[in-house]
Amino acid sequence: MTIRARAFKYGDDINTDYIISGKYKFKSTDMEAMAVHAMEELDSHYYEKVKPSGGFLVAGKNFGMGSSREQAPLVLIHSNTKAVLAKSFARIFYRNAINTGLPVVECDTDLIDEGDELELDLTGGALRDVTKGIEIPFSPLPPVMAQLLADGGLVAHFKKHGGFAI
Repeated sequence: MTIRARAFKYGDDINTDYIISGKYKFKSTDMEAMAVHAMEELDSHYYEKVKPSGGFLVAGKNFGMGSSREQAPLVLIHSNTKAVLAKSFARIFYRNAINTGLPVVECDTDLIDEGDELELDLTGGALRDVTKGIEIPFSPLPPVMAQLLADGGLVAHFKKHGGFAI
C-alpha cells in the first residue's frame, strides 16, 4: 500500500485536544462536520489546506497524548489526512488510529519539512521524501495491523471477515 501526499508539519506533544478541541467532541457525532475543526488550535487553516488533495500530518514525539476517545483519529480521516508520521505516539492514540483505519508510522521526521512531497510504502517500510530525494526507513506494521488498515479499520474488518480472522 503506497500513499503519496504533501507534508504538513507540527511539533512535539500534540495532544488530542489539539487534534480536535474538547469544545467540539460533545456537540456532534458527525465526523465530517467536526473535521472542519481538525488541528485548529495549532493551525486554523489545516482543514482548508489538507481536505482538497489530502496530506500527511508530520509531527515530533508523543503525538496523540491525552484522552482515549476515538474522535481524534476519525476527525483526521475525515479531514483527508492520509497518515500521521511521528517520532513516537501515545499508545492509546496509536491503537485507536489503526482500529479506525488511519495509518500511523513511527519514523524520524527531522528531515521532513512543511510542504515536502512524500511517498509512503506501508508494507515495504519506506518513506520517500520525493522533494529531497531521500528515504527514511521505518519498521513495517505487523501483518495483523496492516490487514486492519487495508480493510478500513477494526469494524470494517469484522464486517468483511465475520470476526477477527487474518
